Amino acid sequence: MTVFSRIIGTGSYLPPQRLSNAELVADLAKQGVESSDEWIVERTGIRARHFAGEGVYSSDLAFEACKNALQAAGKRPQDIDLIIVATSTPDMVFPSTACILQHKLSQLDAEAAGIAGSPAFDVQAVCAGFVYAMSVADAMIRAQSARRVLVVGAEVFSRLLDFKDRTTCVLFGDGAGAVVLEASSQPGILATDIHADGKHVGLLCVPGHVQNGHILGDPVLKMDGQAVFKLAVGVLERTARSVLDKAGLTDADLDWLVPHQANIRIIQSTAKKLKLSMDKVILTVADHGNTSAASIPLALDAGARSGKFQAGQLIMLEGVGGGFAWGSILLRY
Repeated sequence: MTVFSRIIGTGSYLPPQRLSNAELVADLAKQGVESSDEWIVERTGIRARHFAGEGVYSSDLAFEACKNALQAAGKRPQDIDLIIVATSTPDMVFPSTACILQHKLSQLDAEAAGIAGSPAFDVQAVCAGFVYAMSVADAMIRAQSARRVLVVGAEVFSRLLDFKDRTTCVLFGDGAGAVVLEASSQPGILATDIHADGKHVGLLCVPGHVQNGHILGDPVLKMDGQAVFKLAVGVLERTARSVLDKAGLTDADLDWLVPHQANIRIIQSTAKKLKLSMDKVILTVADHGNTSAASIPLALDAGARSGKFQAGQLIMLEGVGGGFAWGSILLRY
């Protein structure tokens, strides 16, 4: 029997500290950095972001998102036999954030301890991380190496920001989103498409690293905004066409686009190329900014919980991030 993977539950979580553009601009002004709400909204569409509190890590945000996803799926931690976490901001160098998350889930109650022993690992593809993680999970379910998978995107990107660089510090926020994927006889994920090109590594990166107990290099985010924009628009159109071709479908078949929530202009450009009206695009970037690997599952959960998605509709997920890495997923809801 052919095995497919289907989403049976979604969940998300944003830390309670919400910082509006006006509040962020006021904080930046104290450091001599000029910006404005109008400047941020016009160029990005972002109106607010959420920052994790002191001592709160990616696994903590992931834990809350997973509880919500499991509840939506009607499942318990012990029903999960694989955890994949997409993150660029792990709790530690090692072990993986997925292992830390697994332990936290195992402590929910006595029966939840049954999740211990199942494989758990991280995927690092920055803003494309959730698409990569979903692609891996889908392949493992199809190969019958897993039956029910927690796929998570979780980030505390605020800790990578240089708050003296107004071109980057206004863009990012923290959050987590999760889905439960389950083996099914009915197609859910129809096709996946992932790519990378390391020659663009310098366009978007955090060049610092740990050596002998010290940070070497620059440990904050660096970005060539114009180059990133130009590259993102091109690769997103190509991966969208590719995943549709793999499924034998066209852009006219699409019901919803759930894009990486980085910049409203990139999202609008992609929708235009797919001849998709903006009322068929899930937009959450205004509420939380760019949350990297968390942004697609945050938007996916928003679409699911709002009742916008209907059974049988065709949904495309797509993202692009540092590496450069990019990709897309086509699924039936």
